Amino acid sequence: MIEQVIKIANQAAEAIMEIYKSVDPEVKYKKDDSPVTQADILSNELIIKELKQISDLPILTEETQVLYEQRKTWNKFWLVDPLDGTKDFLVKNDQFTVNIALVENRKPILGAVLIPAEGLCYWAEKDKGAFKNGEKIYNNSKRTDLIGSDSNFHSTEETQAFYAKHNVQHIQRYGSALKFCKLAEGEIDLYARLNGTMEWDTAAGHIIMNEAGCKIIDVKTKSELIYNKETLLNNHFIACRNDLSF
Repeated sequence: MIEQVIKIANQAAEAIMEIYKSVDPEVKYKKDDSPVTQADILSNELIIKELKQISDLPILTEETQVLYEQRKTWNKFWLVDPLDGTKDFLVKNDQFTVNIALVENRKPILGAVLIPAEGLCYWAEKDKGAFKNGEKIYNNSKRTDLIGSDSNFHSTEETQAFYAKHNVQHIQRYGSALKFCKLAEGEIDLYARLNGTMEWDTAAGHIIMNEAGCKIIDVKTKSELIYNKETLLNNHFIACRNDLSF
């Protein structure tokens, strides 16, 4: 099934790039003031249509949310961000992604993160490893001079204080789920996110990291993030190599 998911992500990426290369897209704003463009909507429609062709599982996306009363019985479902990093898309820094994950028993078991502007796809299936364009990846880093990551647009004083406390002096900034991919392939060692993210932001990157020797720990529960909660807002988390703890 992962091959079909990658194909769908590539189709969405092609649609996104047509808009990306054209004139500046029309931007609307949601109730939470986050931007949405024609590319978000087109990618969302395409992914939903294609996922329905390969399975009859329910689908939850950023652009088509479902009330908890309806989804609380879902044991297995698709969790999608059709265009993660809309702000990155709008400033044309190439750091936006398409995220598609399959969640079962509240944990991601399959995921693909595709970077349309670079033609790169990261993917993983549970117990089958993580890959970047077909090449297996794993974070084997043993660096003690840690490299952290932060968001292009959502950095906070809390995050900066966390890195200072743990003497993380090297910070690489990336947009969207690209941070999880950089962690999975060993270019960074940790990513602290101490402000809001949603489940569709993390699920695909989560399984890729898990299969590449990394973890994503909820700072409240001290366990891995879980999915299909009543609120789709993630708790703050630390994503890092398996050999690190904070």
